[in-house]
Amino acid sequence: MREHYDYLIVGTGLYGSVFSHEMKKKGKTCIAIDKRDHIAGNIYTKDVRGIQVHEYGAHIFHTSDKRIWDYVNELAEFNHYVNSPVAVYKDEIYNLPFNMNTFSKLWGIKTPAEAKAKIQEQIEQLHITEPKNLEEQALSLAGTDVYEKLIKGYTEKQWGRDCKELPAFIIKRLPFRFVYDNNYFNDRYQGIPIGGYTGIVEKLLEGTKVLLDTEYRAFLSKQEQRRENGEDYITFDKVLYTGMIDEYFDYCLGNLEYRSLSFEQEDLPECDNYQGNAVVNYTERQIPYTRIIEHKHFEFGKGEGTVITREYPAEWKPGDEPYYPVNDEKNNALFEEYRRLAAKEKNVLFGGRLGGYKYYDMDKVIAAALDAAAAED
Repeated sequence: MREHYDYLIVGTGLYGSVFSHEMKKKGKTCIAIDKRDHIAGNIYTKDVRGIQVHEYGAHIFHTSDKRIWDYVNELAEFNHYVNSPVAVYKDEIYNLPFNMNTFSKLWGIKTPAEAKAKIQEQIEQLHITEPKNLEEQALSLAGTDVYEKLIKGYTEKQWGRDCKELPAFIIKRLPFRFVYDNNYFNDRYQGIPIGGYTGIVEKLLEGTKVLLDTEYRAFLSKQEQRRENGEDYITFDKVLYTGMIDEYFDYCLGNLEYRSLSFEQEDLPECDNYQGNAVVNYTERQIPYTRIIEHKHFEFGKGEGTVITREYPAEWKPGDEPYYPVNDEKNNALFEEYRRLAAKEKNVLFGGRLGGYKYYDMDKVIAAALDAAAAED
């Protein structure tokens, strides 16, 4: 027997799940597969003694788009969490983003005029007119103190390279705020879904058949084998592919580059409060991780004990989990070649962070998936 669906959704992250949800509203049938052993992609959260642990790094929902805010609030109740990370440099602690609390701690000043004058004084002493690399670009924007303590080491860990070896365009501007405000995002709406993100994806996938531990090529091969053997098999009219676009084409034009991450999770059932904040960045190059996340603070201390995660940037190689596209000139040009191939694929749609080779905030992922679904018949 043949089990037929309108859409095969490859990947149960936010993009694929929103698309599936919207197509079901149109009366279409969907089946979703995921190579991982759980749904929700990188926004997957799991419960540990009442603490919602963000398994793949901190995910704080923020948007200025009321349509998207209303959409997610139909799926979950959001708390009023405001992202206010702190940075540790040696024995010093600074507020992020760069604001008057940061500048006051750096220089002992009180007013925006004093802070601006200090930054400008440092910039003028450097005499950088045409920045040749990221270091010179950052120095020309921030001056010496902010760069040395809060930018240099963190950036080198993120990219795995000395700042002198990185192109200047990576830092086009720096968000200086001359107010005493530690809110990291400028967006009007911000929060964390109470009970975690996995519940949102479960609601989005209601009515969709989901197969986990299922890789796309293996799935296709298995269905063909079952058909040839006279067994029950699955067919579909269209594919939404949210995996790596270069992998879909068997890297025929070469590998796109990514940055990867690794996570070191530590369960501390006897500790009630490890660091006093959800996100603490470590800006020294000598400390190998970029930040420590203490998950319970996303929901204001709810849960027993605590769970922390150290986040380590890593070079990506085939077989590793790709987290961030390296959107430099070379990779963007290669992606355009793959995009032209994708446009020729019949009945295959590409989307999401990996399918579109673009880093998306969560609200932009949802907006893109809604647009893609609206364009379908």
